Order: sequence, then structure tokens, then C-alpha cells
Amino acid sequence: MNLLNFISQFPDEDSCKLRFKEFRDQVGVSCSKCDSKEHRWIQNKWQYECVKCGNRTTLKSGTALHGSRLPFRYWFIVMHLITSTKKSFSALEIQRQLGHNRYEPVWLMLHKLREVMGKRDEEYQLTDVIELDEGFFSTISTDEEKAKPLKRGRGSQKKSKVLVMVESIPVEGEKTKKGKQRKVGHIRMIVVNDLKAETLKKIVEENIALKSIIDTDNSNSYTKFKDLDIEHRPKIIPKDKVNEMLPWVHIAISNAKRLLLDIHHDIEPQYLQSYLNEFCYKYNRRYFGDKLFDRLLIACVSYKNNN
Repeated sequence: MNLLNFISQFPDEDSCKLRFKEFRDQVGVSCSKCDSKEHRWIQNKWQYECVKCGNRTTLKSGTALHGSRLPFRYWFIVMHLITSTKKSFSALEIQRQLGHNRYEPVWLMLHKLREVMGKRDEEYQLTDVIELDEGFFSTISTDEEKAKPLKRGRGSQKKSKVLVMVESIPVEGEKTKKGKQRKVGHIRMIVVNDLKAETLKKIVEENIALKSIIDTDNSNSYTKFKDLDIEHRPKIIPKDKVNEMLPWVHIAISNAKRLLLDIHHDIEPQYLQSYLNEFCYKYNRRYFGDKLFDRLLIACVSYKNNN
């Protein structure tokens, strides 16, 4: 939705609470004590009461907003901002827009939203034909790594390793609007500690459906794929043929790098996955339009954060 529609739909705190309750009622409330699904609503307390044991559950409890003291309208404004643009916002910019005094609660709110984005994407596996390659994203070195001599290339302390998987289905006849021989579907980006064959095999097993086809280069990191119930098609790819033979995986990597460089500076390695969650979530729902806000709201109601 655009800004004017958002303001008209959510003019105050109560309007945000009512919409959040509407979605929570659809998903269902589970009692933290007896696991019962039957609850009655206590309007003056804005709480659910378990019919079986009488335990009360707040509107935020058991959701992405669990434990947050920030107003519902803050959450709704931030969800609107990050779903209404292809790019993103830094926590500092969100803090400035909200006029909030403290940085930390705003930063934590953003990462909670990105965490549920990642959890939502984990519900689905990639299928059909998948391009797979690794990307190396610039991050801040830890103090321990800074003390060591700086390495170059793939092993550099300033680079974090990311396994990138992109649904890339061949197009019959004419090329796509982008001039490619394949059309792109969903993408998945996962930060990894190493590029060992066993590590990548496990990730592929969890994220790619059986009977799928995987196109890669001839790296030794992919030798274990033959043990899986998939068709692996490794190829020796000359540098000048990369964009032709694996077109979309490298576009996804470069677009993600450009986004992070434009918005977020000096990313710490432990938070890189969070930023990639947002990039993939929004890309996978690029055709949702106005519905993207509601889809994120459902995800917030459905998943509780680890923080």
C-alpha cells in the first residue's frame, strides 16, 4: 500500500492492535501452559484467556513482537517502510523517522522482522532447475582475525561466504525480457562457515526439493551432490561465459551486494544472514504488490523470535 492508504488504515495505536488481533485470530492462539487452542478475548485488558486453565496471553506474546515494549504502530510503520520499497532502511534512519530516543530497540525490531522473514522462506524448498554458486560478501573482521595477516581471495577475513541458490528455468524459444535464456524464480542465500563438500551437501539437502536439477561450475565443493536424489550438472565455465551459463545466480549476488553497500555500512559477520533474509524475502515476493505488508504481518503473528 502507498503512504496515504497506510495512514488512513492505521491512524492510531488501537487500529494497529485490532488488525494484529485479526490476523492472530486467523492463525490461532496456543496456551503456553496447557497448549489449549480455546481462548476468550478480554477487551479491556487486550489479552486472551485460556478457557481450560485460565492462563492469560498478551497480544504480543508468542509472536515476533514478544517482549517488545515498542508500540504496535512503530512495528506497523517499520513493516510498511520495508515492504513498500525494493531497497531497505538502516536502523539509524528508522530511528530518525520514528523520532525514538534510543537506537537499540529499533535495531532489535528490524532484526526480529528479518528473522521471521528468514523463517517464512525456510518453509519452502526450491524446485525444478537451480543455479548454485558461492558469493563472498564484505564484512567487518573480528579483533581476533585482525591480529592475523590479511589473506587474499576466498579466504580473506574481510569476506563472508554465502551459498546462493536460484530457481532458473530454461525458456523455450524466445529469450526473457532481460535477454536471458532462463527465467528466474525464487532465491535462497545462506551464510556458511566453510565451503567443504559435506557442508554444502547438507544445505542443499535441506533447501532443494528431491528430483530437482542443479547447475554449477566444476568446483570440488560440489562433489557430494552426487549422493543426493537430485541431478547435478557441473560444467567447466570459462570466465567470459559465466553470465550466459549461470546468468541469474550472479545477478542475485551482485544485486544483494549493491543493496548492502548502499544501505548498510560495516556489516558484522553474525548479522549478514539477517540482511540477506530481507533481500531474499522481498525478492521472492516481488509480484505481491500491496499484499506484501499483510504477508509480513502474518509471518510476525506466526513465528516467535529467538531473541
